[in-house]
Amino acid sequence: MVSLVFLILASYLVGSIPFAYVVGKLFKGIDIRKQGSGNLGSTNAFRVLGIGYGIMVQILDIAKGLFVVLVVSHIMYDNLPFSNITPFEDITLVKIIAGVSAVIGHTFSVFVGFRGGKGINTALGMLISLSPIEVSVSAGFFVFILLSSGYVSLGSIVASFVFPMTMFIRENIFKVEIYGYKTLIFFSIAVSIFLIYNHRDNISRLLRGNENRFEKLWKIRIFNIRAPLRNKK
Repeated sequence: MVSLVFLILASYLVGSIPFAYVVGKLFKGIDIRKQGSGNLGSTNAFRVLGIGYGIMVQILDIAKGLFVVLVVSHIMYDNLPFSNITPFEDITLVKIIAGVSAVIGHTFSVFVGFRGGKGINTALGMLISLSPIEVSVSAGFFVFILLSSGYVSLGSIVASFVFPMTMFIRENIFKVEIYGYKTLIFFSIAVSIFLIYNHRDNISRLLRGNENRFEKLWKIRIFNIRAPLRNKK
């Protein structure tokens, strides 16, 4: 039980590292909590710090999820202190516990007053090692929505929804046998609901039509209606 507690705590602390805040302070002298939306995720980092530093924050946030799954879980793993009733091997279940702890840490960081980001990138890092095909499909939808709308939040919401749907379709329609599907599908739905819930403010702004749009990333303008130019006098 002690090893499991340390696993959860270590993963939570790694996930809690507020890279958006660190990068903003270190390279720009900016407290990102007081700029833009005040969110400590990569979207606000792109908006406030610029594309270069935004990419840096995004990579570091993804790395948190990967690190706890690939490194922390193996270092801390000993034996499960409870009976494993899932179809997963013990180490896979440990990876899930570590990854979830990191996502919670990113969303509610102990280092910045339990504030944080939406958890998309850290969840992505966790899920890459567990469901790479579903992650790839979701990432494709994210990129398409982002380029066709300019809304990072909308892309994240759609990707969160697509992830469990892809798993369901592969298993039940295309008859692809997914290891641990009966457990993993419920886990993926729970992660999806958590991530979408974290975007509730973005959903509200999207419905009101005042969500921030990244004009430079809005590349596919199928219905690009511009206001008529005023006649010069």
